[in-house]
Parts: sequence; C-alpha cells; structure tokens
Amino acid sequence: MEKHVYPLGDMNELKGSYELNFRFLVFITTLIVAHHCNVILPPEARSQRSQEADKPHRRKGEKTYSCDECGKSFTLAQSLKTHQVIHSGVKPYSCDLCGKSFTRAGSLKTHQLIHSGVKPYSCDLCGKSFTRAGSLKTHQLIHSGVKPYSCDLCGKSFTRAGDLKQHKLIHSGVKPYSCDLCGKSFTQAGDLKRHQIIHSGVKPYSCEFCGKSFTLAQNLKQHKLIHSGVKPYSCDLCGKSFTQAGDLKTHKLIHSGVKPYSCDFCGKSFTQAGDLKKHQVIHSGVKPYGCELCGKSFTRAGHLKRHQLIHSGVKPYSCDLCGKSFTRAGDLKQHQLIHSGFKAHSCELCGKSFTLAGHLKRHQLIHSGFKAHSCELCGKSFTRAGHLKRHQITHSGFKAHSCELCGKTFALNSDLQRHLVTHSGIKAYSCDVCGKSFSNKHYRNIHLRIHTGNDFYFCDQCGKLFATDAQLKRHMFSHTEERPYKCDLCEKTFKAPHQLNQHQQIHTRK
Repeated sequence: MEKHVYPLGDMNELKGSYELNFRFLVFITTLIVAHHCNVILPPEARSQRSQEADKPHRRKGEKTYSCDECGKSFTLAQSLKTHQVIHSGVKPYSCDLCGKSFTRAGSLKTHQLIHSGVKPYSCDLCGKSFTRAGSLKTHQLIHSGVKPYSCDLCGKSFTRAGDLKQHKLIHSGVKPYSCDLCGKSFTQAGDLKRHQIIHSGVKPYSCEFCGKSFTLAQNLKQHKLIHSGVKPYSCDLCGKSFTQAGDLKTHKLIHSGVKPYSCDFCGKSFTQAGDLKKHQVIHSGVKPYGCELCGKSFTRAGHLKRHQLIHSGVKPYSCDLCGKSFTRAGDLKQHQLIHSGFKAHSCELCGKSFTLAGHLKRHQLIHSGFKAHSCELCGKSFTRAGHLKRHQITHSGFKAHSCELCGKTFALNSDLQRHLVTHSGIKAYSCDVCGKSFSNKHYRNIHLRIHTGNDFYFCDQCGKLFATDAQLKRHMFSHTEERPYKCDLCEKTFKAPHQLNQHQQIHTRK
C-alpha cells in the first residue's frame, strides 16, 4: 500500500491555544489513523523523542560530540554544550562569601559546602572527611596503594591521571606562571598562588603549642610533628629518625657521599643546591643581618638569631652532670661528649683523639705547618684566626683582666686563670721522675725534658741551653746589634718585641 503524508501544521501552535484539549485529541486520533493506514506524518508533527528514534542507534558509551576548541568528546550534546562554557570564560555563578566564580550552578553549590564546614563523606580507614563523594573516592586510592599512572621519563607513579599530567610539567621545564613581585616562576597556578602568600606576610595558621605562625596549613601540620615527638621515617643505615619523608631523603645523601654541587670559588662540595647557595654568601662578603645590640653582622638570619641568645643571657639547656648551661641544644649535646670520654676522631699522624670532628680538623693544621693567620704588627703566624685575635690583644697594651690578690693585670683571661693558681699554692702537676710539683702543666712538661735529656735548645753564640725554642729565640736577640722595634711615643728602639712591650707599659702607667 502506498504511504501518504498527512500535514498537521506546526505543533508549536498547540501551546497556549484555547482549543488545546480539542486539538490534542485530534492529534492523537490522527496518529492512530496514520498508523493503521500506513501514512507518514511530516517531521514537524512528530515529537522530538520519535525523531531521535528514527536516527541510527548509538552504542552505549560512544562519544560522538567533540569540542572544536580542545578536542574533548562527550556522549551527549548537552554535555558538550555545558563544557563549551569553560572556553568562553564566562562564569555567571559567584559565591557570596568569597567572590569565587563558576561556569555552572552545580559547581557553585559544591563549592559552598566548603564554607559551611559540612563534610558528610568520611573515610572508613582513616576517618578523614570530605565535602564531595568524588573527593572521598579519590582519597581512598591512597589506602589501596594502587598507582596505575606512571611517568615515562622517571617512572614515578600516581593514583590519578591529573597528578601525572601535572608532574610531567616538571620534566618539560615550562613554568608559565610567574610572580609579579619577585619574578619566580612555577609550573602550576596553584603553586604560584601559594607562593604569593609569602609576599603578603599573612600567616593565618598558628601553632597551639609554641605560637609559631605559618602561611600554609600544610606547613603548620608538618611543624606540629615536632611537638608530637613522632618520627616515623627512619634511616636504614644509621637508625636516625625524622618527622618528614623529605628530611630522611635529604639525610640519606650524607651516607651516599655524593656531593654534586660544587662552589666555583673554593671548590667545596655540597649534597644539596640550597646548602651551596647559602655557602656562596660567605664569598660575597654580604652580611645583611645585623645585631641591633652590638652591631655584629651575619650572612644568615639563623646565625643572627643564635647570636642574639648571647645578649639575652638565657641558657635553657643544662648539663645534668656538671650543671653547665648552653644557649643551644646542639652545644649541650657536643658538651656531653666530654663527659662520656668517647673520642671517636683520631689523628693519623700522632694518635691524639678528639670528641668532635671539628677539633680534629683544627688539630691537623698543626702537623701541616700551615699558619694562614699572620699578625700585621710582629709577623707572628697562627693556625687559627681565634689564636691571632687573642695575640693581637697583647699589642694593644690593654689588660682588662686583673688579679684581685696582687693587682697584676693580664691581656687574656686564660693568663689570669693560670696566674691565680700560683696564689692558691696548689701544684697539681707532679713530675713522675723526681716528684717535683708545678702549678702549671706547661711548666711541668718543660721540667720533664731535664730528665729525658732531649729537646734542649743550644745557643751557637754563647753555648747557653734553653728548655724551649721560644726561650732560645728570645735569647738570640741579645747577640744582634739591630734594634728594629721602635716606640711610637718616645722613639726609643729595642732588639726584641717583648722588650718594646715592656717599655710601653711605662707610658701607659703615666
């Protein structure tokens, strides 16, 4: 039988018609007649659903609708339409509380849960709560340990495809997000946003235990581990524990011995780039951190902070064995090694042992014979800067340390302490050969040379013997006619520097 098209007019005209019920009845009747009489109705007379039914059947999950901007595909035309709003940049839905805008009303509704504080979705394993079911689902992947998304370049794995995508930006080296204030660049917009909080100076997250404030909640969380005392990350090689995994990773570089970061000025190497950067400040000579009390400057803020403890007089760390107090916990720890008697660092040349590696290092300079620190006034050289500094006090003529018993003054406190022993009458250092006692260890050692018959210093000019090299050198000035040491006040000249020093005391007494 031949099919005929039976026109009905525009179905949109049915809407709002006074004869709506009647015409709808006619429409239904026409459909029934058309079905039995094999008549095809025009497209405008059929519903949208019936038109969709005539189209080729689409398989479930097939994504036939693609975005012209980014190529992303969707199963429904409406989903594509919703997606395209992102590219338009239009965000008509704004949050009344924080002003953040969204492209969809649903996204705004989800966002507002953050302000409400309501987190209805909780993790059964750790109890952590979330505002969205999707966030909970993503979180649970952490407990499963499954990380199906791996980086082709370094092999690092991730629980989410988005995390892998963000990670790959690191390898690309592209950092499109730059800080307007300092110029530092970042791979992700979120990292830039967190960085900018530093410039604002706002630290809204405070520690309940010590009052220290932080710009980020995550930094506060990590800090609180210090107060808890929990150190879940342990080193397999030495057993040292850490509160953070990153600190453990950094510590392990010490055991590896690898120091890839070298200083171009002195060749010193470091395990971390940050340590090298801090070290290079020393060579620049720049010391931006100055003490307001004494004017001393430092290259790092941490060094200034430690220095200021000296002025405060506060020494909260006390030794249980001798009662000596210290401003820093590290100084107390080093001090306690003295009581233990354990000296792990030995000199290969003379066998002398030390409690600290730094002390051994300073001692080894003696064997090298290298004395880098010279006095500009008399030319005497020293292995350490501290020794030169003490020596220079003798040239100043200033003797701040006085003996309360006899009034004798000394340039150094150590000289005064040795002198005070003579008044006490205590002679704690005895000769093992003849039993003679001395108040000073140095004098006892000189005396021992008499019994050994060695290490006596002979004067070629007059044959006189001396116990020390210093005594012989001082004596040799008597054989010369040169008088190179001149007094600035009266122009009197002397053969030896000690003679000049003694003479200058006359001027200081006047």
